[in-house]
Amino acid sequence: MQENNIISVDAMMDERFGKVGTPEREAFRKEAYTYCVGQIISDARKREKVTQQELASRVGTNKSYISRIEKGSVEPGAGMFLRILGALGLRFEVSQPLAIG
Repeated sequence: MQENNIISVDAMMDERFGKVGTPEREAFRKEAYTYCVGQIISDARKREKVTQQELASRVGTNKSYISRIEKGSVEPGAGMFLRILGALGLRFEVSQPLAIG
C-alpha cells in the first residue's frame, strides 16, 4: 500500500516562513515579488532582443541596475518599472474587476 504524503501549501509556508502577517512571512513575500518582477522584465527584454545596456540607456539608468533588477536583488520603483515596460513595448493596465451579482 502506498502512503499519501499530502501537505497543505499554507501549512508548509507557515512552517518555513511564519504565519501570514509576521515579519518573516512579509520578508519572504517581498523577496518573491521582487524576484518575479525581475523575471518578467528579463523575459520581456530577451523577447525583444534588447541588451541590458540598451534597456538601461532607454530608461536613463545603468546596466548594473537593470542586472540587479533582473536578478531580484532590487525592486524598481513604480516610475522606473513603468519606464522599463514602455521601453520594452509593454503596457501597464489598471482595471477594476466586474461586480458579479
